[in-house]
Amino acid sequence: MNHTLTKEYLLLFNALTDTEETLRQLREDLIAVQRQAEELFLSDTPQDGEIEAETP
Repeated sequence: MNHTLTKEYLLLFNALTDTEETLRQLREDLIAVQRQAEELFLSDTPQDGEIEAETP
């Protein structure tokens, strides 16, 4: 039994696998940025007993 893949199928398969990898990388990037944003937020939050000065 000969299972020859058509050029069209290979083109679509490769495009899908490339897109899947791009999405995986974007997800990792977004998670990293979210962590950085959370760390910035927590580092800028006044500690217990501290009052943040208002700027005019």
